[in-house]
Amino acid sequence: MLENKKIIVALGGNAILSDDPTAQAQIEAIRNTCEKLVQLVGHNNQLIISHGNGPQVGNLLLQQQLADSEKNPALPLDTCVAMTEGSIGYWMQNEMSSILKKQEINKSVVSLITRVEVDQNDPAFTHPTKPIGPFLTEIEVAEASQDGAKYIEDSGRGYRKVVPSPKPVGIVEVDTVKQLVENDVITISCGGGGIPVIKSDNGYTGIEAVIDKDFASKKLAEQVEADLFIILTAVDNVYINFNKPNQKKLEEVSIDELKQYIEEGQFEPGSMLPKIQAAVEFVESSNNGTAIITSLDNLGNLHEGAGTVVKKNDSLKVSNS
Repeated sequence: MLENKKIIVALGGNAILSDDPTAQAQIEAIRNTCEKLVQLVGHNNQLIISHGNGPQVGNLLLQQQLADSEKNPALPLDTCVAMTEGSIGYWMQNEMSSILKKQEINKSVVSLITRVEVDQNDPAFTHPTKPIGPFLTEIEVAEASQDGAKYIEDSGRGYRKVVPSPKPVGIVEVDTVKQLVENDVITISCGGGGIPVIKSDNGYTGIEAVIDKDFASKKLAEQVEADLFIILTAVDNVYINFNKPNQKKLEEVSIDELKQYIEEGQFEPGSMLPKIQAAVEFVESSNNGTAIITSLDNLGNLHEGAGTVVKKNDSLKVSNS
């Protein structure tokens, strides 16, 4: 049983969006997700939720481009990130509140529009890698790429547009998140990786980019000193030699072991690799924190050691001795 833990859960896109991109379908998916997240509430746990927005922000950009005109100009990418952070946060806040009420759990939920500081000299701005929007065929890419955008093949599922994805430097609203958590408010923060902003003497300015939600969630987990960082994905565990005859499921693993697998190229960039890197970086920077990579359906089994559990090398030796 998880108890007395400060928990950050980073939701993957499959927890929000199905094949149906309508608002009602996304709300239904979020409702199902929240019903599973509620399992982490109680037993004096403090819960912070983050989520992706790749498909949503990509679809919104397409809508903006189609409606672009002199009287109704398309909005920039950072504003589209803010819009999807707000809409997804609103849906999640609504559904989580309803489920808590039905289960007679007296906790408040709030979604926080979160800015995330990035470095304007980050090399990501000259080398876009973050997939957003729908999956396209080769023919659709040939037509779409005429706008000068870059598209890459994504995990064998088709082609997607890619944009700059700078690393997060810090969470601007982290003090507000801490205050909410200390008051036992379930907080939805860093949605879509947060709104990328550059710091200046006059404050912050938005910049065209999308921050990877796993790295933004990791930075938030570090800054609020979380005990447990859960990264949800489509599979129950991380695998090496994935889809090969010698495929192996990783259960409890050290950061050194994962670093070796990264060097071997075991994990797909833009898919499982950033999740592994975020988990390793969080555990390295934390005093006693643990990271778990698993599926949404596996949340109820965490007390049984479900998922891929990432720990420091010394703590892993102690637990196995």
